[in-house]
Amino acid sequence: MRRAGPAPAAKAAPAKKGRTGRTERTGRTGKADRAARTARPSGTERRPLPLPLRILAMLFAFAAMVAFAVVLARLTLDPSPASVSIAHTNLHPGESLKIYLDQPALRDAVKQIGGNIVLGIPFGIIVPVLVPRARGFFGVLLLTAFVMLMVETAQGLLVEGRAFDVDDVILNTSGALIGWLLVGRRLGRAVHARKPKKQRA
Repeated sequence: MRRAGPAPAAKAAPAKKGRTGRTERTGRTGKADRAARTARPSGTERRPLPLPLRILAMLFAFAAMVAFAVVLARLTLDPSPASVSIAHTNLHPGESLKIYLDQPALRDAVKQIGGNIVLGIPFGIIVPVLVPRARGFFGVLLLTAFVMLMVETAQGLLVEGRAFDVDDVILNTSGALIGWLLVGRRLGRAVHARKPKKQRA
């Protein structure tokens, strides 16, 4: 009988090769490498504008807000004695909108609804620049609604021929959100973008 010789050594499993032809290690080292790659910054973080441009943008926004406030006051707080008999307070959302849409002339409906929406658009562009904490969707929504609510309250209590209308608040706020979506959101991020955090070594 032949004596059994030593058992042949087990062949090592071939190393895996990636698409680039380089040998990739499996196990903990490969997982650590993948984790390190995913932890690296993607380079998509937005950086704020240089300080001089930020200051210039805020000064321009402040001047625009002052001009907007003057226009808003003239449009909303100007007495209208001829409208005393037809002005009425509206606390029910949608009631005035229904009246606007029921008007026989489409031009009058567009003027009433579109005018209130356009009036709020500058607010959604300026607020994210002047008020960094209110540059988000809900910040613009709440701040615009509050300001327009105060304007409508002043109309109803102090101005002759004008009355409080909750639908005007809704339309003005909707216009501000449109302005925020179109311009204000990007402008606010450009002026007040957060600096990317430095990663620890």
